[in-house]
Amino acid sequence: MTGSGAPQAEALDGSQLRVAIVAARWHETVMDGLIAGAKRCLADAGVTSSRLFRTAGSFELPVAAQALASRYDAVVALGAVIRGGTPHFDYVCRAVTDGLLRVTLDTGVPVGFGVLTCDDDQQAVDRAGLDGSSVDKGYEAAHAAVATALALQEVAES
Repeated sequence: MTGSGAPQAEALDGSQLRVAIVAARWHETVMDGLIAGAKRCLADAGVTSSRLFRTAGSFELPVAAQALASRYDAVVALGAVIRGGTPHFDYVCRAVTDGLLRVTLDTGVPVGFGVLTCDDDQQAVDRAGLDGSSVDKGYEAAHAAVATALALQEVAES
């Protein structure tokens, strides 16, 4: 069950952070929900310096996140990949996941992973933070990125 075991989201003070959101264009309704959730989280965390960037699809998220990591304290990557009838789903999901992990490890800049990998459109809607959705993965991805950026700052100061 999605969300099972998730920790309670603690209040964050991200007022000193610069955060980029990079979002794919495919699956417009789902993406609108994910973006709104990420922006809501950044506002809740007091982040006043943020900007939205768009990519053609989820496959392009890693290269955009890599470019943004040099100018931002954290990046929130948002996308939706819906399973079809071919192995394309597996290739895209693997490339996006591995690429975003590589960006994080190579740059030391946290990338919040808000890429939905779903079997059908309804699963994506259920996770997009829309009215009636059971989960808000956009909010969760932004929260993870901000919390990790703050933790890394704490480590650097210790």
